Amino acid sequence: MLKSIYLQQVYSDLAARDPEQKEFHQAVREVLESLDLMIDSHPEYREAALLERFVEPERVVAFRVPWMDDTGRIRVNRGYRVQFNSAIGPYKGGLRFHPSVNLSILKFLGFEQILKNSLTGLPMGGGKGGSDFDPKGKSDREVMRFCQSFMTELQRHIGQFVDVPAGDIGVGGREIGYLFGQYKRIRDSFDGGVLTGKGLSFGGSLTRNEATGYGLCYLTEEMLHCMKQESLQGKRVAISGSGNVAIFACQKAQELGAKVITMSDSNGCIYDPEGIRLDVVKDIKLRRRGRIREYAQLVPGSEFRSDFRDLWSVPCDVALPCATQNEIDAETARRIVRGGAMALAEGANMPSTPAAIEVLREGGVLFAPAKAANAGGVAVSGLEMCQNSMRLAWTFDEVDQRLHQIMLDIFHNIYDASVEYGVPGNLLDGANIAGFRKVADAMLAQGVC
Repeated sequence: MLKSIYLQQVYSDLAARDPEQKEFHQAVREVLESLDLMIDSHPEYREAALLERFVEPERVVAFRVPWMDDTGRIRVNRGYRVQFNSAIGPYKGGLRFHPSVNLSILKFLGFEQILKNSLTGLPMGGGKGGSDFDPKGKSDREVMRFCQSFMTELQRHIGQFVDVPAGDIGVGGREIGYLFGQYKRIRDSFDGGVLTGKGLSFGGSLTRNEATGYGLCYLTEEMLHCMKQESLQGKRVAISGSGNVAIFACQKAQELGAKVITMSDSNGCIYDPEGIRLDVVKDIKLRRRGRIREYAQLVPGSEFRSDFRDLWSVPCDVALPCATQNEIDAETARRIVRGGAMALAEGANMPSTPAAIEVLREGGVLFAPAKAANAGGVAVSGLEMCQNSMRLAWTFDEVDQRLHQIMLDIFHNIYDASVEYGVPGNLLDGANIAGFRKVADAMLAQGVC
């Protein structure tokens, strides 16, 4: 419940303008509820209409993407780029290719990206983009033709000092390569810093694939250490998803001594009481692009369940949701609490509903929100931009050490903010306030525009 009349008005005006954008409304309301703790001490925000500007993108670009499939038929998809806030640096955020992509989802992701990028301490603004194109089931040539058409329009709106896209769901190394090739072809210039997530042969960074999953575990480990005097050593960890984030979260959790017991995809979940064999998962998901159910056929003693939410009924010590938004509702959160979890850290973007977060808090579960916990990916994207600017390539260990320190700094920054504003240990409020303050100060300093 928003107490500030100012924030109530900001939110009601926003909801009235775009009544159908439910995901975006959810993200904004969560942040405004945190800012309720500090807004009265900053009358200058209202005088400058700062919140009204903060919740409205600086620019939204929408365009058609025509492409030819392998039969010679012309297909048409929608493309978008939401350039949300550039107060502290060029717009920075991924491209998502998935049938569910719409403006509400991209605005929610771009809005979250503002705060996430702010928390990294790197000079990056917030943005997001993508298309309702589905790469699954498409040939390499079809994906290439789509990416080339998409970039033919997008290149007008991006640049290494303007807007720097990266990958997201449906956009991996293959897609980034095709996008970068088309950008270079049209611009006749090797602007390495215009896209991140590139291949190592043309300016990519070591540790980029691992970054989000590794960073998630680094922050979780620090949260457990500082708030519970615990660690991941010997803990049972439930992970949802089996994409890039989930796979490398599993890898790092195992390196830190945890036993990962679940993973999932859209068709179901697997439970392995002996601990997930990551080599098998990598073979299925990364090499063969198969389905997670194959794991149960290959590993004796494991089991497959056709409802992916069933994995949250498995007792665990630490939960790491790494699949998609709103996968954990109130009932699912109650299962996690009943299963004895001491902590949940979000690897996906906004995987927990507001009702679920409340259940977790009441159940005494430590909660690390996505804008802090999964910031490792964009942090290493920022480090890739640094390397491109300096014409350098750091080693895996150099990037990993920088990533580790960034994630430790994020935890302590958001924890300290929670203490400062009277909600010690509420890392959601701490993340929203800490991320917002830096952007707000920059917006005020730059005047109204």
